[in-house]
Amino acid sequence: MVTVMVTLFAIVVVGYVAGRLGYMGGTFDKRLSKLVIDITCPALILSSAMGGQLPDRQLILPLLCISILTYAVLTALAWGLSRLLTKDKDNQGVLSFAMIFGNVGFMGYPVVASIFGQQAVFYAAVLNVVNTFAVFTIGTMMVTGGQGPSREKFNRKVLYGTPMLAAYGAIIIVALGIDNISPFISQPLTMIGNITVPAALLIIGSSMSNLPLRALLGTPVVHATSALRLVVLPVAVHFLCLLLGFDAYVVSINTVVIAMPVATYGTILCLRYGRDTTLMAETTFITTLLSMVTIPLLVTLFMKSM
Repeated sequence: MVTVMVTLFAIVVVGYVAGRLGYMGGTFDKRLSKLVIDITCPALILSSAMGGQLPDRQLILPLLCISILTYAVLTALAWGLSRLLTKDKDNQGVLSFAMIFGNVGFMGYPVVASIFGQQAVFYAAVLNVVNTFAVFTIGTMMVTGGQGPSREKFNRKVLYGTPMLAAYGAIIIVALGIDNISPFISQPLTMIGNITVPAALLIIGSSMSNLPLRALLGTPVVHATSALRLVVLPVAVHFLCLLLGFDAYVVSINTVVIAMPVATYGTILCLRYGRDTTLMAETTFITTLLSMVTIPLLVTLFMKSM
């Protein structure tokens, strides 16, 4: 698990160096961001439901229910906490996004596999359906909903964009128990989807290359947000779900999934909608670094229930 975390962080460093050397940045990053959101990410979502071994059908509904509950609770808490951390309305949206959305698709899958085994990746994919929906609806509104020329209201096109179409497809595959998808379909999707993780992490690193080195150390607001993102909120949701009677195995996978560092989509969405990436990139960098310690620590502390 530590190896996985270090490997992913190393790709961010490569992106940082590539940005500093001029291989990445500017228009290139924006085009690559669009490619990730519209093509490679949907392929990753669909291919995650084409592993050939379907999860226990009895856990599918609890997984969806716990995920809906989780993001409802996180949204409510993040809305209030972000207003305590800053009075800047633009930054409130960024901090809310950072507290709600973890790096599920990029880092969640390999980490879940290292803890619970390969089959659990499918369960994480079911949880990620709600996360995907929330990122491209609630998350997009948070990133673009501040004051200024980039202000946007909810865009219905998000509901039938390629990421959401892929999420709907994954739900259908799981719900109908389709496990005989032709390799002529699944293998190309898997290969294209595999581009998502390194591309997204390279974009994060490149975005950081525009920041002064001192900014990468973070600010008190970034540190507070990181603590909430990585420890406080996952632990709170963990015990809440146990109190509500959810299966301990389902709760444990959900806890690990939401304990991921800030989703790389935050920076990608900022780039796509012309927003300043500084605060999002700083928070993503700090949480990605700290998660190499916090995730193993959380797993150790809650290993009995996992």
